[in-house]
Amino acid sequence: MGALSIRNVRKSYGETHILKGIDLEIDKGEFLILVGPSGCGKSTLLSMIAGLDSPTSGTIHIGDRDVTHELPKNRDIAMVFQSYALYPNMNVAENIAFGLEMRKVPKPEREKAVARVAKMLQIEHLLARKPGALSGGQRQRVAMGRALARDPLLFLFDEPLSNLDAKLRVEMRAEIKLLHQRTRTTTVYVTHDQVEAMTLGDRIAVMKDGVVLQFGSPDDIYARPATVFVAEFIGSPAMNMVQAQAGAQGVVAQGVTLPTSAAQQAATKPGQKVIYGLRPEALNFADSGVAGEITMLEPTGPETYVSVQTAAGMLVVRSPGKVLYQVGDRVHLAWGTHDVHLFDAESQKRLAD
Repeated sequence: MGALSIRNVRKSYGETHILKGIDLEIDKGEFLILVGPSGCGKSTLLSMIAGLDSPTSGTIHIGDRDVTHELPKNRDIAMVFQSYALYPNMNVAENIAFGLEMRKVPKPEREKAVARVAKMLQIEHLLARKPGALSGGQRQRVAMGRALARDPLLFLFDEPLSNLDAKLRVEMRAEIKLLHQRTRTTTVYVTHDQVEAMTLGDRIAVMKDGVVLQFGSPDDIYARPATVFVAEFIGSPAMNMVQAQAGAQGVVAQGVTLPTSAAQQAATKPGQKVIYGLRPEALNFADSGVAGEITMLEPTGPETYVSVQTAAGMLVVRSPGKVLYQVGDRVHLAWGTHDVHLFDAESQKRLAD
């Protein structure tokens, strides 16, 4: 049994089904990301792991204990909220120590724990300050410190970086990753940000409408998305998607034959409607290939996003550095069949590679 086992967990409010049979299992020390759009059920699932809500059916195990109906205080978890949830009348040291005090941990041990996490998070100089005198990033460190002081079996993070500005979000993301590398505490982290999911997680559960569409490593999910939704949700810029149809000689979109592998061709039937996916970085400018016209350039510094209108549809190219092309230039695009992601248009599921 893993460090966390979620088995056929469902949650309904009357006729409204929030979670529709979630099955997940992670090992000790792993970092699990629950990612998906607003309303997909990820925060509801986290609340059930924490004991703040109960499933309609199914079970939740932490280690070898069934905690489905246990109170939060009996689960040996520590949670970091989006809102930080600090006590404004307490200073930083008191906030960090509060959970330990409630568990009647002796004062010398509390002080030792506060000193340990303050050093780890580099907030020793803030221990006497109240939350109102702290920046957003400092408050987030204090909230993390309160969780770390517990040394729990499980860390739970509920969109902890969503209130921070872009620069601070990147810095705190790195802090969380470093903390996990140091502590190796099993962690469940909820986010709607696919960059956070890809950079932090050992494994990712991509959720939509109360179900897990795909569960795997970041590399697996990026390289072999199981559905059209996963393919479009993970990756920036989003995967190019072309509506097409399988023919006897290959996949055709608006009269343009698009390259496919032998396995992909064998997985389709003539006349079958398919969606032909290409990551923007898989496309290259070439002397021959699919012809098109550049309609937009988006330089970001290290790379440029180039929108090319082709007969098959609009394709976005992710090109390193600065490109020499201009809007209106005619170009040709080429790619390998190993870069093609093919999906059935009706089921939205991946076809053979």
